Amino acid sequence: MKGETKVNIICSTQDRVSRNVKNNLLNSRKWEPVNTDNGCPVFEYKDFRIVEISESLIFQDGLDKKLMAWGYPAKLIIFASKHRSKDGRAILTVHSTGNVNEAKFGGSEKKLAPAAPQAVRSLLRSLKMLAENEEYEVTLECTHHGPSDIEVPSVFIEIGSGEAQWIDEVAGRMVANAILLLKDDDSPVAVGFGGTHYAPRQTGLILSTGITFGHIFPSHVLDELDENMVRQAFVKSRAEFAYFDRKSMKGEQREKLRKIIESIGFEVLKESDIKDMDGIPWEFCLQLRKRVREICPSGKAMITDGIKCEISSCQDCICPKVKIARINAELLSEAEKLDRNRLKEFLSTHNIAYIEYDDGRLAHVIIGLNDRCARLAAQELTGECLDIIKKHFDVSLDKGTLQITEKKFSPRLASSFGVHEGPLYGRLARGESVIIDGKTINPEMVYEINKRAIKLN
Repeated sequence: MKGETKVNIICSTQDRVSRNVKNNLLNSRKWEPVNTDNGCPVFEYKDFRIVEISESLIFQDGLDKKLMAWGYPAKLIIFASKHRSKDGRAILTVHSTGNVNEAKFGGSEKKLAPAAPQAVRSLLRSLKMLAENEEYEVTLECTHHGPSDIEVPSVFIEIGSGEAQWIDEVAGRMVANAILLLKDDDSPVAVGFGGTHYAPRQTGLILSTGITFGHIFPSHVLDELDENMVRQAFVKSRAEFAYFDRKSMKGEQREKLRKIIESIGFEVLKESDIKDMDGIPWEFCLQLRKRVREICPSGKAMITDGIKCEISSCQDCICPKVKIARINAELLSEAEKLDRNRLKEFLSTHNIAYIEYDDGRLAHVIIGLNDRCARLAAQELTGECLDIIKKHFDVSLDKGTLQITEKKFSPRLASSFGVHEGPLYGRLARGESVIIDGKTINPEMVYEINKRAIKLN
């Protein structure tokens, strides 16, 4: 219906892919033609609208305003376009638009269009599914070419890379179906930095995790990014964090961009961070990361499968809370030296999150979804630490103080009895008695007794 805001699919009579996709859209559903005053053919089906224009797609600055003036306002603009590359491979791509520097192919220099990250995720994942049995590669592209002077979020979906693919009806049908399968999700949004033009790592993250991307910048333009362009990318993407393809970036590039990103109020997440938070509400992740920074700036939250399951099964929790409990740091450190694997196993089987320092040591903080859960896990972890220590030392607990008695073989004492390195030395170190010059040397005679106390809460 004229005047109704819809998803506008823009096709150009100049573009063979546009014509291919338009024909497949029209053949797959019952579209209603709309009487127009501007001479552009328009068809509508449910929440979708096809608008066919005669100009090149990359030069459509101001198109959103034209559509509004014509009576076809858009909440999202999808450009169905051809992709051209010299290698001629069969490829289906999705990308945002804008220019980092000069505007050779539409748009304005150093200006980005509003991205549509949820549409990017939906289109890319649908294309991947639809192309499973076809010889087409499915990938993102980095932000490039126009238009950039539009205010409605937009995305290009393309078929490449040559004539054979542009007119391929199978490819046209896959793109048409991907558009019709469009879902408006609420996935966390990142701005991507680094990699090749086809952004393989960012593509992989959309396909394998719950995040999506707005604008993405390849490695070869990173030196040209300043604070204004980075800030623009976050605003136009409505992004919540940044992702670096670290191996494709120079150290100085990473450091420069990290400082800019943090100065405007965002953070950089590693691939492992993104995978750890997969399946967890983004608001909870933000709470968790903020709390960890407060408690342990050099630490990293380790999210167990148990707490992921608890969050997903919590129907009443729109945004689960982050609650913490602490155990005695000295007790944890003592137990970790003796049996770190047992402690890690304990932590991984509880519905909690915990913190590791950069060097891998465990922090003495337990994170739960409520106070009771956190306190109970902390109590049980305290018991686990005590059990580990008891297996290695003589211990006693008196008025909240743990007394640890450690018997340790002393090479100095063994030498004083004439036992030096060799078979007898080894037997004595293992706790066996030995005889030297007719005199029996018992293990207790060559052991030093060390005592220490840990004051427990």
